[in-house]
Amino acid sequence: MHEVSLANALIELVREQAVAAKASRVTRLVLEIGTLSHVDAHALRFAVDVAARGGPAEGAAVDILEPEGTAYCLDCETSVAIAARGALCPHCGGAKLLVQGADEMRLKEMEVV
Repeated sequence: MHEVSLANALIELVREQAVAAKASRVTRLVLEIGTLSHVDAHALRFAVDVAARGGPAEGAAVDILEPEGTAYCLDCETSVAIAARGALCPHCGGAKLLVQGADEMRLKEMEVV
C-alpha cells in the first residue's frame, strides 16, 4: 500500500510549509488525485489522518479532488477524456493514446492559522 508512503511525504511537506508560514495549525488540505494516478483516495485519506497525528495537521479537513483522465489520440489527433489507462479512444476506437492529465497527485491548497 504505497498510500502510506505518500501520506508520510505529504505530511512532511505540510509540516515544512507550516513552519515556513509560522503557522501553529493546519486546518484544511486540498489534494488533487487524478483518476489515472493509481492512488486510492480512500486509503490515502486514512493514511493522512494517521500520519498527521501529533503534528500541526492533526484533525485537518482533507478534501480530495479527482479530475478526469485526459489523453491525446494519435490516430484521430484529438484530446479525449478517458476513465482508465488502456482505454480506447471514444471518438475513433484507436488504442494509441498518450495520457495528458490526471495521472498525478498534488497538494493544491493548505489552510493554516
